[in-house]
Amino acid sequence: MVEIPLRKPTFTPQPLLCLFRNSSSVKEPEHLNEEATAILEQTQDLAFTNYKTFIQTAECSREIFRQFKNTEKRLDDLVRKLPEFSEKCQKFSRASNDINLHRRLNSLTMTRNAQLLEILELPQLMDTCIRSDQYEEALELAAYVRRLGKRYGHIPIIASIARDVEAAWLNMLYQLLSQLHTDLQLPKCLQVVGYLRRMGLFTEPELRLKFLQARDTWLHSLLAAIPKDDGLLCSILIYSGTIFYNFKGPGISQFLVTLEQDLSHVGGGSLDSLIGQCMYFGLSFSRVGADFRGLIAPIFIRTVSQNFELAVKRATKKLEQDMKTFTLAKTAKTQSMFVRGAAQKSKQDEPPQSLLEFFPLAEYCNNLMAAFNDVRLCAPVAVADTCTQLLQESLCAAAQATLSFYRQEQQAFLPVEKEAFTRLCVGLGKELVPYVQRCIHLVFPPATIAQHLGISTQQLQREGVTYLNQTSILGPINHLFPVTIELPPPVTNTISTESDNQTSFSQTEVL
Repeated sequence: MVEIPLRKPTFTPQPLLCLFRNSSSVKEPEHLNEEATAILEQTQDLAFTNYKTFIQTAECSREIFRQFKNTEKRLDDLVRKLPEFSEKCQKFSRASNDINLHRRLNSLTMTRNAQLLEILELPQLMDTCIRSDQYEEALELAAYVRRLGKRYGHIPIIASIARDVEAAWLNMLYQLLSQLHTDLQLPKCLQVVGYLRRMGLFTEPELRLKFLQARDTWLHSLLAAIPKDDGLLCSILIYSGTIFYNFKGPGISQFLVTLEQDLSHVGGGSLDSLIGQCMYFGLSFSRVGADFRGLIAPIFIRTVSQNFELAVKRATKKLEQDMKTFTLAKTAKTQSMFVRGAAQKSKQDEPPQSLLEFFPLAEYCNNLMAAFNDVRLCAPVAVADTCTQLLQESLCAAAQATLSFYRQEQQAFLPVEKEAFTRLCVGLGKELVPYVQRCIHLVFPPATIAQHLGISTQQLQREGVTYLNQTSILGPINHLFPVTIELPPPVTNTISTESDNQTSFSQTEVL
């Protein structure tokens, strides 16, 4: 029998003894003993009646404890194996990603199959170009493969393609050098040199040395064959000129120095044909990458400018000297002659006939026309403003010479001489200055100048390019004009056709 312990009461007995009578207080212990005995019997009866339940409860408790122990053990095993499982899951994930990446790469490879085949066939294409002497295409292919190698050199197949193309590149070098040992025409020979220079495998001195060695070998073979074939002598004479191309740096410099020195002794009419020959000569060097036409142009521009400046200064100096010894006519001129001279203004290409009355102005006009005739066949656009400024200064000097003449001779002027001097001033201001302006525009058409500068002709006139400042020129003698004579406005009509540049300026005859 299992004894069930009684729980002690948790309440505190109250002092109730005062409520009981003396007889009840004596009987109370017995009563309590009886209740305790009854309760104990009930408890024993309960335990006896439900003992199976208590046994099952104890067995369940033991089973639950055992299962908790097993669960705890399995949980410990699970905790111990979780890191290994996590690592295997990560490996599986990485393997899956690799498989997916390879699958995408394979799909992309199938999509770009044509482009990949083109890249893989680059070495064969390079060999084909070299065998068929298509060196220009071979150079472009080699440059493309080099860029490809620099960008994707870490890819094995690209590195292999680059090595194969490099081997073909060296093969092309040997083939080009071997061609220099054969009988090549001059253009082909220069073309081969250009290919070798573009390959960049030799420095300039090394390339010159290789070229000279190859051509020397071929030259000796020609010399040995001269008795058998006299026609080869012509080829030797032609190819001997190629030596100059191999020393093009010093040769071109010497040519430019000699050209600049000798141009000062060449007349203006010969510059046109000479510049054509020089430009063709400079263009011929473009076949070896040495086109030096850009160095020739400044020399001719300086020469034209200097020649024109010298001619204008001579004309100005001659006018100043002539004005010192000039005397006005003492007989009156008929009005019809002046009108006839004024009527000649309709012919813009001819000098004013009214200037024939005054030989200093006529000779001055002749000298300016000679300067224009020298420059018109070879008139660089770059000298247009320079020539205009030189003529501006010269005409200002002419006006000053006229004013000096007036100051020296005005006290002794007769009425007829005063009238003649008035006609001289009118001829200078109304005839000569506008005519010089028209000549400037015939040699340097404003439309052409504006096109080169990228502006309009109106803006060109506002800036004063190729336009004389007539107010500044005639300012010193403005008070000497007749009251009815007004200063002419600046010439705005321009002739821009190509035929104008070919117009020849006639010269007046000095009486």
